Amino acid sequence: MNSRSPDASSDSIPSTAILALSLAAFASAISLRLTDALLPRLANEFHVSLGMASYVITCFAVAYGVSQLFFGPVGDRYGKYRVIAWACIACAITAAMCALAPTYGLLLAARLFAGATAAAIIPLAMAWIGDVIPYENRQPVLARFLIGQILGVSAGVLVGGFTADHLSWRVPFWGVAMGFGLISMILLSLSRRLPAHAQTMHKVEGHAVQRMLSEFGQVLSVPWARVVLLTVFLEGACLYGAFAFIASHLHHVHGISLSKAGSLVMLFGFGGFLFATTAAVLVKRLGEVGLARWGGVLVCTSFATVGLAPAWQWAIPACFIAGLGFYMLHNTLQINATQMAPERRGAAVSAFASCFFLGQSAGVAAAGLTVEHVGTSMILVFGAFGVLAAALNFSRLRQQALRQTVQEQL
Repeated sequence: MNSRSPDASSDSIPSTAILALSLAAFASAISLRLTDALLPRLANEFHVSLGMASYVITCFAVAYGVSQLFFGPVGDRYGKYRVIAWACIACAITAAMCALAPTYGLLLAARLFAGATAAAIIPLAMAWIGDVIPYENRQPVLARFLIGQILGVSAGVLVGGFTADHLSWRVPFWGVAMGFGLISMILLSLSRRLPAHAQTMHKVEGHAVQRMLSEFGQVLSVPWARVVLLTVFLEGACLYGAFAFIASHLHHVHGISLSKAGSLVMLFGFGGFLFATTAAVLVKRLGEVGLARWGGVLVCTSFATVGLAPAWQWAIPACFIAGLGFYMLHNTLQINATQMAPERRGAAVSAFASCFFLGQSAGVAAAGLTVEHVGTSMILVFGAFGVLAAALNFSRLRQQALRQTVQEQL
């Protein structure tokens, strides 16, 4: 059966299959966000500036984004679920490499490899869900899957902050390595139990590089795909360029410990969890246009509040609301990504993730270069209004596209 048009019943999918993918996403998100609250500790440990310390985030994100060009077609060829399982094994190895790194340069190299290996997990999981879940039921299922990623974001920042105050910075990387090892065994076991239509293996012809370029070229030839990809790039750059410095901002400006700062940033994930549990209701009431528009407004208001507030307590509601707003916007972009090129879904979702993480790397790099000059407050404010502009533009274009579709059906 052609997995590009999922008309097989999703009832035949084991109930634990999406849960296991969510666990993999949890570990992937921890791996990415673990170093956010560790930045001041790493700066002191390796005698580098805060901006230079942020390269541990940039390296991960660059490798994550570029590696999408490889994993999308590979997932289509060898089976997305199976590739995710083997990627988790590789993630366990690269996390251990981070823990063992003796110098800052080698830590950056290890983070580069960690980003490359983690690249397969969330995008291929989204594409696999797109293969086996019909479009009309897909957004709530994607939201439930993303609970793992959401909680991973929170746990990563919280663990990083606690580690910065009380433990060696190497300890959490060992924990991530063990977690990935366990998850990989679960995924490999489940992959053997999947029904035939969920294996998504396709025989392909031609040279691998030429085939890869051809698939991504076909995705980029779709006008709406270009809109989605540009929007998610800007979202990643503006939001995560600011997000990476929230814990450092609260620590330096308001004088609270990194553990407490990490626990406040953790509320971002709880806001996302609220979205995941209410996604069906929100989608029905607001639609894609409303979710994107109000998501951008909530993120902008929240980030600006954190950056300009006179006391750290303002960050409590702001971080929570920022998480809700981000996942309202990002989940809407994700659902568009799974359908913007259905015949090239693996490549399409990989291109989406690539743009998102290349945007993150560009945003964090730009913030790292300027934070010493403009301060963390301005970094947060710039990010806030950048997200708002991207969200409002996308919601406008999406509304126009939906109107055009309705007119064509009349």
